[in-house]
Amino acid sequence: METWDTIRARRDVRSYDVRAIAPHYLDRILEAGWRSPSASNRQKWDFILVTEPGQLQELSTVGVGAGHLATAKAAIVLVLSEPEAERYRTMDQYDLGQATMAMMLAAADLGIGSGHSAVEDQETCRRILGTPADHICAYMIAFGYPADRPLVPIAKPDRRPFDEVVHRDHW
Repeated sequence: METWDTIRARRDVRSYDVRAIAPHYLDRILEAGWRSPSASNRQKWDFILVTEPGQLQELSTVGVGAGHLATAKAAIVLVLSEPEAERYRTMDQYDLGQATMAMMLAAADLGIGSGHSAVEDQETCRRILGTPADHICAYMIAFGYPADRPLVPIAKPDRRPFDEVVHRDHW
């Protein structure tokens, strides 16, 4: 897909069909996150790829909006270490947002749907993944081929009107 078409086609997908995702596609998605911008090139993130159905089922319980992980074919959990100073917390979170969007766009480019969620139950997530106690499982992204319809550019997205959102030179 062209970049603009990929941006217009990407949507949250939370229902997946039975097709597996090829390992080289998962690596491409992970590389998109690895290549994403990072404030001061800190790169304080770690990405945990999960493809084992039992683990995906368990991860579906660690956040209110995480149920879709149970039927996903893969998930990436974005992990951060505790920052060395409070001023880095926002920077590192912003970096995770950029990595998330890069991975979601890379997936959409391959026709793979994605849906993100936060992690609320840190203790359970750490237990499932074996992450260190001084790290937080910040977000999860589920991946799979959409069960309902393929990803194609959306002509009329369900968004606030463009002219209400965009302000030029002043409010």
